[in-house]
Amino acid sequence: MLTSLQIRDFAIIDAVEIEWRPGLTVLTGETGAGKSIVVDALQLLAGGRAGAEVVRHGAERAEVSATFDVVQGPRELKRWLEEQAISCEGELAIRRVVGSDGRTRAYLNGQAAPVQLLREVGHILIDIHGQHEFQSLVRASSQRELLDGYGRLESLAAQVGIAHRVWLEILNQTLALEGRVHERDSRIELLQHHARELQALQLTENEFEELTQESARLANHGRLAAGAQAALLQLFEEDDGSAHASVSRALQALKNLSSLDAGLTSAATLVEEAGIQIREAARELQHYLDGLDVDTGRQDFVEGRLAAIEELARKHRVTPRELPERTRTLGEELEALEHAETDLAGLRKDQAAALASYRTLAQQLSARRSTAARQLAKDITLRMQLLGMTGGRFQVEITPLTEAEPAVHGLDQIEFRVTANPGQPLRPLAKVASGGELSRLSLAVQVSCAARDARCMIFDEVDAGIGGAVAEIVGRELRALGERGQVICVTHLPQVASQGHQHLRVTKLSDGRTTRTQLAQLSPAERIDELARMLGGVEVTAKAREHAGEMLRAAAPAASTPSTAAKRRS
Repeated sequence: MLTSLQIRDFAIIDAVEIEWRPGLTVLTGETGAGKSIVVDALQLLAGGRAGAEVVRHGAERAEVSATFDVVQGPRELKRWLEEQAISCEGELAIRRVVGSDGRTRAYLNGQAAPVQLLREVGHILIDIHGQHEFQSLVRASSQRELLDGYGRLESLAAQVGIAHRVWLEILNQTLALEGRVHERDSRIELLQHHARELQALQLTENEFEELTQESARLANHGRLAAGAQAALLQLFEEDDGSAHASVSRALQALKNLSSLDAGLTSAATLVEEAGIQIREAARELQHYLDGLDVDTGRQDFVEGRLAAIEELARKHRVTPRELPERTRTLGEELEALEHAETDLAGLRKDQAAALASYRTLAQQLSARRSTAARQLAKDITLRMQLLGMTGGRFQVEITPLTEAEPAVHGLDQIEFRVTANPGQPLRPLAKVASGGELSRLSLAVQVSCAARDARCMIFDEVDAGIGGAVAEIVGRELRALGERGQVICVTHLPQVASQGHQHLRVTKLSDGRTTRTQLAQLSPAERIDELARMLGGVEVTAKAREHAGEMLRAAAPAASTPSTAAKRRS
């Protein structure tokens, strides 16, 4: 239940705070005063889209926040809060901020949250019905959703959707494998040919890199031999100028001097180790030169081997380094094709099981929809009589789908059919000619479906186009709905406004430079004045006040329900 709402710098509202209680709360005021702005603010909290245009002129940002009492909230809300790891001790605070640059931020119990989470929780907490709601009623998808919501079938419908997705995924896998099996023989022959080529090559890991290095070595034999020989001469083989000869002379001198000063012993040891390293390097170079003889046969083999590898890599459109992996991939595909018939039989078995599971759930959904459809038709037909459509009938027609394949929403085609006059045949709701009839039908459907809803229900001028006795009945219906929960209604009709447990008046004020909207809770006397204004127009007469008082006295005693407080904050 919505308990408080704060709006700051939103549209033409500078700062307003409203406290809400159970029952029917009506919002009235002159046309253009900003009554629907309150609904827009709640829509924003429920994850609705918003841009910089919602920010009050001259302000840096618009801010809307609300608190909901969730102690008696639906199980769906409690599960959702647990899934999102949002701690909640009886209250849920939602806050939305929109900057003048159009950027928006959202918070749940003070914790930053994406707008998508606001949409999810808003769908659970708030149910907003606009004055043009009937336009969506003509769509088959909306009619199906209304029926499922009325019958509390959303969970079962979701299970049907999941079963459909499982079946469809297996079906796609089966079709793909069937396609491969159809071309299996030619594909196997091609794969076997490629596999034989790759296996004949017998390419090992890193062989291409090793052969590339060897090819470079063989191609640069002369340069390598000359350089190694020169290094050997400089290190060891020149009689007087080699590094080894110089180190040997230095070592001998240090040994002679170390007998005079032991401090030179360490240096002599290092020089001796250097001589050893030079001799080792010379031996390595000699060994390298001994093995550097040009083997023209080996060079031809390496070049031929590299050419074969590169040619096969081009054929398979991979790099030479990827050929071993390509060999493994072809082998795996070949093995899969050779076992394709066995796998296909298993997939077909799984597909049949998934289809059977889907049909079981879909048939359960169809049966429960039929039960809900009869009850919904009875409920709406009764409300039609109350709304001035005497003799009218409403029917929910459920027919099996003719398509061979299952549908994600089940096996049913659902259509709302109606006749507004006795003796006339039932026709699809979309073909009802009168806009007034559609408006009243929309209200009947909304009230019937909302009667089972635990959310805060908001009706934004859904009573447009009606009046007189029908308007009074609409007000009573909304009041009865408020007795079971929380209803907020924006209205222009005094017959509806008089039925409210609480009454808020929206007023637009202007000083010539700025315009702002304020909300005020009305006292019993102020309610009479407001209803008289709604009855009589600009000039409020004593007779209009008397009529307004009679309307309030005719309504159910307000003392039986909680009051609502609303105050403007500057």
